[in-house]
Amino acid sequence: MYFAGIDVGSVASKAVILDGEENIVDYAVMPGLPSEESAKKIYDDLLEGSGLSASSVNYIVATGYGRVNVSFADKQCTEILCHSVGVNSLLPSVRTVIDIGGQDSKAIKISPAGRVVNFIMNDKCAAGTGRFLEVMEGVLKLELSRWGEMASRAKNTAAISSVCTVFAETEVISKVAQNVPVEEIIAGLCESIAMRVAQMAKRLPVEKDVCLTGGVARNMGVVNKLSECLEMPLLVSERPQITGALGAALIALRNYRDHA
Repeated sequence: MYFAGIDVGSVASKAVILDGEENIVDYAVMPGLPSEESAKKIYDDLLEGSGLSASSVNYIVATGYGRVNVSFADKQCTEILCHSVGVNSLLPSVRTVIDIGGQDSKAIKISPAGRVVNFIMNDKCAAGTGRFLEVMEGVLKLELSRWGEMASRAKNTAAISSVCTVFAETEVISKVAQNVPVEEIIAGLCESIAMRVAQMAKRLPVEKDVCLTGGVARNMGVVNKLSECLEMPLLVSERPQITGALGAALIALRNYRDHA
């Protein structure tokens, strides 16, 4: 028996296939808009890569921004629930999940059993999301994969005071024109997004252990700055971008068991 979770995010789709013992058979991440086409393509590619047929998958759960577009799924679940289930399976000690997605960010308090206790979400402003970093990547012409290493080399942090992504972009351009070292600008950008996410998360409030999920969790510059802002260490799984899809696949498996 096999079970699939598909997380159709605002800037990328993620998919995971599990076997009946909750082991990951295969997974995939694919950039693209939250559409039926994106969901179908990543699922078909994943089936092909894992050597499985569609008929061998017993249950599919869709989640994420575009979950309602996944017509071939058996069930849709919120990303809040799926991230909680996914993190609990990987890091059972976690009580607070912080997810920084492409278009929103959220903080979720979970129980020892992985149930959602409370959550808070920012989906009104890009300044605390992955989109903020993508815009700044375009301004600096420097891949996000290099930001962590460069931020660690900064002797100082160039403060980015604007709370709006558009104004922050202008501020960064101005600092580049003033010959501020790029590593100091990057450190400032990482601190800027970390401060906004920490401010949101503290309204829960935050309880240890804390886990960071989403594509931004691969940016160690943001991870380190967020850890400083929260004054506590952050746990990051090996594949933080697929946490929601993993949670969806686990829900698929458990729903199938409950109704078998």
